[in-house]
Amino acid sequence: MSSADGERDGGAEGAPPEQLALIRESVRQAKGPKAKPRTWRGAALAKELPVARVLVDKGVLHLDRYFDYAVPEELDADAQPGVRVRVRFGAGRHRVRDGRREGGGLIDGFLVERLAGSDYSGPLAALAQVVSPEPVLSEELLGLARAVADRYAGSLADVLQLAVPPRSARAEQKASPAPLPPPEVPEAGSWARYERGAGFLEALASGGAPRAVWNALPGPGWSEEIARAVAATLASGRGALVVVPDGRAAGRVDAALTALLGEGRHALLTADAGPEKRYRQWLAVRRGAVRAVVGTRAAMFAPVQDLGLVAIWDDGDGSHSEPHAPQPHARDVLLLRAALDKCGFLLGSWSCTVEAAQLVESGWARPLVASREQVRGAAPLVRTVGDGDLARDEAARAARLPTLAWQAVREGLKHGPVLVQVPRRGYVPRMACAQCRAAARCRHCAGPLEGQDGGVLWCGWCGVEENSWHCPECGGFRLRAQVVGARRTAEELGRAFPAVPVRTSGREQVLDTVPGTPALVVSTPGAEPVAEGGYAAALLLDGWAMLGRPDLRAGEDALRRWIAASSLVRAQGVGGTVVVVAEPTLRPVQALVRWDPVGHAVRELAERGELGFPPVSRMAAVAGVAGAVAEFLAAVELPSDAEVLGPVAVPVVLGGGPRRVGGPAVGEEWVRALIRVRPGSGGALAAALKAAQAARMARGGGDVVRVRVDPPDIG
Repeated sequence: MSSADGERDGGAEGAPPEQLALIRESVRQAKGPKAKPRTWRGAALAKELPVARVLVDKGVLHLDRYFDYAVPEELDADAQPGVRVRVRFGAGRHRVRDGRREGGGLIDGFLVERLAGSDYSGPLAALAQVVSPEPVLSEELLGLARAVADRYAGSLADVLQLAVPPRSARAEQKASPAPLPPPEVPEAGSWARYERGAGFLEALASGGAPRAVWNALPGPGWSEEIARAVAATLASGRGALVVVPDGRAAGRVDAALTALLGEGRHALLTADAGPEKRYRQWLAVRRGAVRAVVGTRAAMFAPVQDLGLVAIWDDGDGSHSEPHAPQPHARDVLLLRAALDKCGFLLGSWSCTVEAAQLVESGWARPLVASREQVRGAAPLVRTVGDGDLARDEAARAARLPTLAWQAVREGLKHGPVLVQVPRRGYVPRMACAQCRAAARCRHCAGPLEGQDGGVLWCGWCGVEENSWHCPECGGFRLRAQVVGARRTAEELGRAFPAVPVRTSGREQVLDTVPGTPALVVSTPGAEPVAEGGYAAALLLDGWAMLGRPDLRAGEDALRRWIAASSLVRAQGVGGTVVVVAEPTLRPVQALVRWDPVGHAVRELAERGELGFPPVSRMAAVAGVAGAVAEFLAAVELPSDAEVLGPVAVPVVLGGGPRRVGGPAVGEEWVRALIRVRPGSGGALAAALKAAQAARMARGGGDVVRVRVDPPDIG
């Protein structure tokens, strides 16, 4: 220890050490600005652009606007547009000291822009903190989020919670890799199978913005074809974004892109990556180090720079619909991005949704399809088993499986694995004509008719009773429940084929791939694994359970799931066979037999146009307890062409089952009303609903009312 240390520690002999209280007092008496942490009382403001316009993270509609804050000089360098900040929110006008507004709780937000002055006449609170100097909110992303919020009658803060992932400090500290030069223009490859496939790639590679609805051929080639479209866009010096329904599909596109372009040219954004890794990859995209993104639903907001192509695969999958407010659909978000960024658009699927058919029908997009010869050469043979066949089939009555299905399974197991698709059961029964199977619809609003005790029929949309129904298709007067048939289980198949292994894929465990050896693969719709070399045969059971769902999209969705499973089966030329257990005369079944999903969607679109169904019309659902819904409907100023259907009671949620986000609590009785407007009035409807909901929230109190624009299930 040195003498200086000794003097500091002991000082003169007998002298008492300096007390901490004296140190505090000396600090208090020191001259200089009193910049209290996070209030910046007395601190100087930034000399240039001293006002920061901030979007606070309060997802309530009556606060869906910007707020102005003063920028302290010490935060001037970091307080740039797009960064995350913390501010004091909720202070009153009376809490002002030294010309600075104080008080309120700390809340997160985004700095939108810097201004020379504020429109607010009173004193401003100061920015409390710049959380990170990393700009995460670009002008393009902010404009997209505002467009999504306006379309879905939601708040901008709620959309940005979906668009910007949570911060990870360690991820921000790591530098992103240097961007790679554009790759070479890829060859057309399997795109040559489509009539305009090569031209679509050429347009992307030359810097164009083609818009196409792509009906993919059966087989596993779709992921490679998406990868080539991305590569063509990158070759033009622009970025690309691909959104798929689940992690398995994202993994296939990721593998195809890696095989075609190598590592480092694209980012994979899925929930499986974990928060830190996902945020690091998101930052690489935001910084421009990576120009291509493949991901699930949340990737629809990925901040790809110089966007040249947005693509979505299987837009009819329910995973593309966001369950959290304001509940946007990935397809609609990508359509907004294509319009705002003036980039290319690709909607691909083995099947075809009515929304996709509408894009082609309106001329906004061009069809991208293969010739009928190509379709017949790639698709399997599809055979049907209907009610009449089951009635005449002794084996079906005894074993609950038709003879044709047994034969297809037995023959398929000689050459490879066999897929068995078993849908879930337990849907609310709706009624259909007993003679022609046409769905029973209300004469007042064309909603679905439901059966009550005592034989009384009522509409699931407007609640009007129907006492004299007859079928407009065939004139019949008899009705039947739409959901019929027996359950087929994996145990029954295991007993029938004891020497064959049985694998299951469903909610508990979803398989990605299975070997090409003989086996029975029992799967729920959407969980079908890919077999090496394709399945030798497929069995689609309980068709009525899918066709009889209480939803406008039941037929479209059943066909989509059937085609998705059948696309994993080998082509007819090498023995691939599909057996579907459903009435052969029904339109979705006939579309599957002919492998014509586009024709089915076009006809469905025409009928919905005549009846005023979405997507030709725009709809919104208002749900809550009866009194709150009635009060809301009385207060909202709807467009002149709006039609209110209902309200009608919604099923009571029982304990122990899954609860939907935004749905009623267990045991709570809710009603739901549907509001329908003509084409062109969707924006006015969303604005009216948002204004009414904002006014209701501003008043505070009362029961919750849920508003959803473009609900996926309307009955």
